[in-house]
Amino acid sequence: MSSTVWIIAAFAAYMIMMIVIGALYMKKTNNSEDYFLGGRGLGGWVAALSAQASDMSGWLLMGLPGAVYAYGMGRAWIAIGLLTGTILNWVFISGRLRRYTIRANNSLTLPAYFENRFHDKKQILLIISSAVIVIFFLVYTASALAAGGKLFHLVFGLDYRIALTIGAAVILLYTFMGGFMAVCVTDFIQGMLMLVGILAVPIAALFLVGSENMTSLLDASGVAQGSQSFLNLMHSGGKAYTGMEIFSQFAWCFGYFGMPHILVRFMAVRDEKEIRKSRWIAVV
Repeated sequence: MSSTVWIIAAFAAYMIMMIVIGALYMKKTNNSEDYFLGGRGLGGWVAALSAQASDMSGWLLMGLPGAVYAYGMGRAWIAIGLLTGTILNWVFISGRLRRYTIRANNSLTLPAYFENRFHDKKQILLIISSAVIVIFFLVYTASALAAGGKLFHLVFGLDYRIALTIGAAVILLYTFMGGFMAVCVTDFIQGMLMLVGILAVPIAALFLVGSENMTSLLDASGVAQGSQSFLNLMHSGGKAYTGMEIFSQFAWCFGYFGMPHILVRFMAVRDEKEIRKSRWIAVV
């Protein structure tokens, strides 16, 4: 069989597996806590890798490498900010958020937690936080779905809109069926695949392309000649960074404290011991 057939078969098997996972966890869902937080029984490995996979997604594999290739190592300040945000989030937010959401009338969502924690009888915090999540996550989710649609378009030659529809349909199906645990388990699997890909692709590329051809490719960005502009953390696109430009990229770290799809993992972890385990796995 041709390589294209194998690729199609692999993608089809992967999607079927996602749907099967959703069906399995649908049978294990007995109440609202099971559906929204997996019964607060999330293990350390699943919590860490699902959080990182949902955080990075296509941006880690496509966006950041492209930015570094186009503008140089100066864009590594984004990665430094992301690492800092991940560490601070797991150290200072994870354990506290889990404890306080349980104390606050066993809140199952962040808007519900704000309502219960601050005794918001008029539900102002509930409404505002819900609106913010819905509005801004429409954009965030759209970008993730767009990455999947472009991948299908490039690999299979499918029309972008059809590819986008297929990807969105599969995600919606296993999410509605299995709830939070189905999402976390599928994200865990995707996180493992991303980790393997990040490690394997550079090695495979060097092996297949060859060192000489790789050098000629990188020469276009100034890497092969040891370009100071490309390799310097204080430069981007051949220009020196200002302090504000460095801070604006490092400031990505502050976004972690308000990312609902990450924070909900903290709420669902089984216990404090699992949180400590998850912390190190996520950072590494």
